[in-house]
Amino acid sequence: MKFTIIGRNIEVTPGLRAAVEDKIGKLDKYFNPDTEVHVTLSVEKERQKIEVTIPVKGSIIRSEQVSNDMYVSIDLVEEIIERQLKKYKNKIVDKQQAAAADFTQSYIDNDYTDEDEIKIVRTKRFDIKPMYPEDACIQMELLGHNFFVFCNAETDQVNVVYKRKGDTYGLIEPEE
Repeated sequence: MKFTIIGRNIEVTPGLRAAVEDKIGKLDKYFNPDTEVHVTLSVEKERQKIEVTIPVKGSIIRSEQVSNDMYVSIDLVEEIIERQLKKYKNKIVDKQQAAAADFTQSYIDNDYTDEDEIKIVRTKRFDIKPMYPEDACIQMELLGHNFFVFCNAETDQVNVVYKRKGDTYGLIEPEE
C-alpha cells in the first residue's frame, strides 16, 4: 500500500507515521500493493481526528474517527475499515467489475458473513411539493426528523435539508 499522510495542526512525527503505516498496513491483505491510501491527521482543541480514504475503481472506502488520543483514533479507524470491507465485500467487489483488480484474490474469494445485512423494513410514500429550503427546514422541525426531502422551488430539483450540530442546517443539492 502506498501511503500519503498529511497533518493539519499537527506535525506528522516518525512515531505517528509508523503507527498509521503499521495499523492501516494490516489492511494490505485485502488490497493490491499499489493501492493508494490517503490519511489526514488533524487536531482541533482536544479532538484528535484521523480520516482515511482508499479510492478503488468505482468506489471509495472511507472512514474517520475522533478521540482525545491520536493513537486511539488510528486503532479505531482500522477496525472500522476492516469491518466495512467484510460487510460490503459482495457489493464492493463484483467479479465482473474492473474493481476486482484493486483487491487481492484471497479477499475476493473469501465469503464473509453478512451479520449486519441491510434490511429495509418500511417504505413511505409522500407527495413532494415545491418549497424553499428554509420552508423545508421548518417542515422538518415540525415532523421531528433529522432530514427532509423536497423539491426546491428555485431550481425545480430534488434536494435534502438536514440537521447539523449546533442547531444549524445543511442542504444537499445535485451537481449540474
